[in-house]
Amino acid sequence: MRPPAWSGALAPGLLLAALGCRPAAPPVPPPPPPAPPLSFPGRNLVFVSFDALQAAHVGALGYPRAVTPNLDAFVAPGFAFTRAHSVASWTVPASMTWFTGVYPSEHGMTNKFAVYNARERTPARLRDAAPGLVTLADLLRREGYATGGFTGNAGVGGGFGYDQGFDTYYSPAGTFGGFDGSVPRALAWAEAHRGQKFFLFLHGYDCHGQYGPTDRRFVAPDYDGRYAGSAPEQELLREEGLERGRLALRPADLDFWRAAYDGKIARADERFGHFVRAFAALGLADDAVFVVTSDHGTEVGEHGRLDHGFTLYDEQVRVPLFVRVPGAAGGRTVADRVGSIDVLPTVLDLLGVAPPADVRARLRGRSLVPALRGEPVGRDVFSETDYRAYTFKRSVVTPDGWKLIHTLETRTRELYDLTADPGETRDRAAADPDRAAALERKLFAHFAGIGHDLAARRWEVGLNPVYPSQAKDGAGK
Repeated sequence: MRPPAWSGALAPGLLLAALGCRPAAPPVPPPPPPAPPLSFPGRNLVFVSFDALQAAHVGALGYPRAVTPNLDAFVAPGFAFTRAHSVASWTVPASMTWFTGVYPSEHGMTNKFAVYNARERTPARLRDAAPGLVTLADLLRREGYATGGFTGNAGVGGGFGYDQGFDTYYSPAGTFGGFDGSVPRALAWAEAHRGQKFFLFLHGYDCHGQYGPTDRRFVAPDYDGRYAGSAPEQELLREEGLERGRLALRPADLDFWRAAYDGKIARADERFGHFVRAFAALGLADDAVFVVTSDHGTEVGEHGRLDHGFTLYDEQVRVPLFVRVPGAAGGRTVADRVGSIDVLPTVLDLLGVAPPADVRARLRGRSLVPALRGEPVGRDVFSETDYRAYTFKRSVVTPDGWKLIHTLETRTRELYDLTADPGETRDRAAADPDRAAALERKLFAHFAGIGHDLAARRWEVGLNPVYPSQAKDGAGK
């Protein structure tokens, strides 16, 4: 029997009722996945620094060569910040910001010497540069954490104040030690403290140009051997690049240095893999929040030179930043632009530690924990370098990828669109002067806001050595 002619005017539910049928219940949507917990009070903290690891050379961040399989596998269930920028392009200023939560201009560890001239040579130390600052280790020790740091010395040596707040701090004799020295000691310390909550800082210079020997696993078999990849060679090329502005290297030589760099990264990755497996064998892996990052990247010919510290291009300041938390549904990437200035408040948030009011008021970053829930966290990101008093640079990157670099001693600026030009090869400052001027105002306002008026002093190039070769009497060691 055909339905009445008027049935077409009825709503579907009324039509079914008129025909004696019960309308089907609307489908119940599945519940949303649970948000990760906001904090993990009482958990251990493991903070790992791959010194001088450029973000673009990490497989989890898109690098095609398989140099970081252990790191990639470890962070896969965690959270990867794909556009993280360091506050500085070399170790001393960059690493101290992790532990103090303020910019290098504020903590004062901008070079290895507080004073360096013919009459006085005073090494820099945090307690002298910023006596009121407390560190992450200070804060966690007050919360009952055992604190242990195991490093490669050099730019994170205890003499600069990196040992502040640590019960145990390992800085090997000499400089540029790797994970081969710090990992065994860190594991022994973790085992000895397995009955209490702890903060473990693990650092190695394995990826650094001054760490040896060279690992040749990725070097082309037919390379003619003009370079062997030694630390003295790398040092000479670094200084030549600084002096001339650009190195005269053949394409085959650049390929060699990039392959040698990847070999170092691969060796560091293997040692990290050993650490992770041994740490898990101690039964500690499920009770620890992990932060894995780098203090800065390094240049391997992207702008014509080798090493780091002397520019603020992305190969030097874009860094890996991974967070892995027990029990949280990770496997998520965060593409917002964030900064290493955000690491300390993030760690405190993850551990459920409320800093004292005076410390909280001083922190310049903000917690990235909302990103673990998928919330936006991007903002302007600022970096700086006063490397060796050779140059003084400041930069800002906006959330939409515009980057301004201002060189203070020459009063010049560069402007890049990182979205269209991620390699920073096309300076847009002359073509887009209004944007450059607006970003310059923002940059100067930021530093004025933290008590550092960039226009209030003269920026004169001088000497503040990092390596012994820059000071013949050895004072740069």
